[in-house]
Order: sequence, then C-alpha cells, then structure tokens
Amino acid sequence: MLLHVPDVLTADELAHLQRALAAADWADGRETVGVQGAQVKRNQQLPDASPLKAELGRMVLAALERHPLFFAAALPLRILPPRFNRYQGGGEYGFHVDGAVMITGTDGQRSHLRSDVSCTLFLNAPEEYDGGELVISDTYGEHDVKLPAGDLVLYPSSSLHKVNPVTRGARVASFFWVQSMVRDDGARRMLLEMDGAIEKLRVTGADPGAVLQLTGVYHNLLRRWSET
Repeated sequence: MLLHVPDVLTADELAHLQRALAAADWADGRETVGVQGAQVKRNQQLPDASPLKAELGRMVLAALERHPLFFAAALPLRILPPRFNRYQGGGEYGFHVDGAVMITGTDGQRSHLRSDVSCTLFLNAPEEYDGGELVISDTYGEHDVKLPAGDLVLYPSSSLHKVNPVTRGARVASFFWVQSMVRDDGARRMLLEMDGAIEKLRVTGADPGAVLQLTGVYHNLLRRWSET
C-alpha cells in the first residue's frame, strides 16, 4: 500500500524543524547502512547520538500520534525513532530494499523492530529543489513521490525504492520504520478501506445498526490478524 498522508505537521512545527535542521551538524549518511547500502547512498544525516535528532524525533512522533489516517493505515505497534537526512549537490540513494530488522536503543538496552512500513516525511517545499523524488517500484510500475512540506508517504518496507539525485537546492526529510500490529500489507489495506467506509457511513447517517455491525467486523478482523 502506497499512501500519501497530508498535513502531519502544523505550520509552527514545520517552521521549528526547518530552523533547527538549517543550523544542524550533519554527518555522512553511509554511517547508518550496511556494506550494500553504502555503495549506493550519498546523503547526509543527523548522527544517531545527536540530541537534536532525539528532540526533533519526539516532535514527529507526537504529530503522528494525533493523525488518524497515519494510525489507520500503519496500525503501529512500534515506531523506530525518526531519523533526518539531507540530499544536495547530486546526492542520491540508489535502488535498495530496507533491512527487515532494525536495531534501536543503546548498548545494554538494544531492541529489534521488524520493518513492515517505511515512511518519509518531507520537510521542505518541492519547489526548493530539483530532483530528489522518492521512486517506489511495485507490481504496477515505478511511482515518483515528491510531496509538500509536512506531508508523509508510507509504503511497504519490502518495496524496491530509491531517491533521485538532487541537482539544485537541498531535499530535507525525516524517515522511519513501523512494525505494524498487522504484518501483511494486503490485510492492512483492507482494514484501512473498511475503516474509511465505516466513517463515511457514520457521517452520512446510515443505519446505526449496520454501522455497528461493520465496526464489529473490523475489530474482529483486526483481532484475528494482529500480532501484539
């Protein structure tokens, strides 16, 4: 499921993130990938140990918690603390698949997260840079994604994807992974569609009994498919 999630950040939150990242100390993005990823990755990231990364990551997580579409689509069980990257001067990330298991935490308190859903939260306007499209390949072809600042795209972590070279300006984003309560992407899609249909029936004044019955089906499917 490839989904555009609009307006994740408020204008004030976005402005705060932009100011902080404009003054940030960036590191080579290859430090956070394995040997294979390092061969195709050319960008900058906030270091994992950066206090600024932790502060801004908490702001992103708080914004996600209040966004109903993100929750309905991702059904998050755990979210890897958000990271932040910058592409400029021809920076790019060639085609790759995200690692299946992510490590989070510090020495002595490390934990593992299965990557079911990959997310990119765009932090500057698309007219501020050329290139930098997130290209996601699936059974329907390749999809170029370049969203307004404050908007997010989510997609299956099993997808082959890349970031095109940035030839003018800088592309700044936050990215992270979600371990979903529902591992199967097709099941998550069906639950999202059902959730949306139930909400439409509710606001249009449909028979309350029918809405209640469908709501029960939704929760029983979630109960059957969820892993918590």
